[in-house]
Amino acid sequence: QVQLAESGGGLVQAGGSLRLSCAASGRIFSGYVMGWFRQVPGLEREFVASIAWTTGRTSYADSMKGRFTISKENAKKTVYLQMNSLKSEDTAVYYCASRSPGAAEYVYWGQGTQVTVSS
Repeated sequence: QVQLAESGGGLVQAGGSLRLSCAASGRIFSGYVMGWFRQVPGLEREFVASIAWTTGRTSYADSMKGRFTISKENAKKTVYLQMNSLKSEDTAVYYCASRSPGAAEYVYWGQGTQVTVSS
């Protein structure tokens, strides 16, 4: 069982930056993939970025490349999402999630953290 807890959301002006954190507890096995997603009410959840726990290999949604950076700190079992040059359309609830290697679906989810970008 893995528990995930996001933090770092808030209100920021357009062009500003925020860093989200996702603290994991429980057993994180080798090969697990950690991901960030976001969701606007009424719309489908959207993939933002992911990072492999062991190798550090990253993947990004095309619209996030160059502005968002995912990273991890193994000793703290924490994954970060650095968001720069924020736009009003980045306003959403951001979720951290985890899946086992080879799995198609993310199984473990955090409760989400609200990011609001004012224009």
